[in-house]
Amino acid sequence: MGNNMKKIKLDIVGLSYSQTQSGAYALVLGEVSGRRRLPIIIGSFEAQAIAIEIEKMTPSRPLTHDLFKNFAQAYSITIQEIIIYNLVDGIFYAKLICSDGKKVVEIDARTSDAIAMAVRFDCPIYTYEFILSTAGIVIEGNDFVYLENMSDAAEDKSVTPATSGYSSLSTDELKTKLQEALHEEAYEKAAKIRDELNRRKAS
Repeated sequence: MGNNMKKIKLDIVGLSYSQTQSGAYALVLGEVSGRRRLPIIIGSFEAQAIAIEIEKMTPSRPLTHDLFKNFAQAYSITIQEIIIYNLVDGIFYAKLICSDGKKVVEIDARTSDAIAMAVRFDCPIYTYEFILSTAGIVIEGNDFVYLENMSDAAEDKSVTPATSGYSSLSTDELKTKLQEALHEEAYEKAAKIRDELNRRKAS
């Protein structure tokens, strides 16, 4: 298997409005035993499904993910873990590892849905080293990243960067911007800047 396929445990460290896509959210996962963060863009419906469960709010009627959980539990199926197992063209691929106590089955899922299920089944989230080394953002120091309360996270239009603007900056300016983004915990923005820097190294 090689070290590249080593399974790494992740925690949810943040959920906030996306800095680069309006109407979307940035779900930030972090490696439990390290400093890398994995920003994943998800839709508002999935973001809500994750936030509601984390903040232990009970919707008046079961959401789709609650229905899925109730359905699984009615047949004594549990989700043991979820694995974000691949990354292709910026899209993360995930699967649910499910068990009925006798046999284990892997079910493919969108990453946002998989995480919404993980918080409901209270099961661990894993990814592989090659994904973290490709898409992870390294944070300096032991900054504690808190979960933004979604109800009071105001959409701040002034923070939306013109993503296209990065190509016009010098490499040094980009490196400074990368540090600023990391300092602000703007991991998604940091990922965009890092991609631009990597593009330059490659060309």
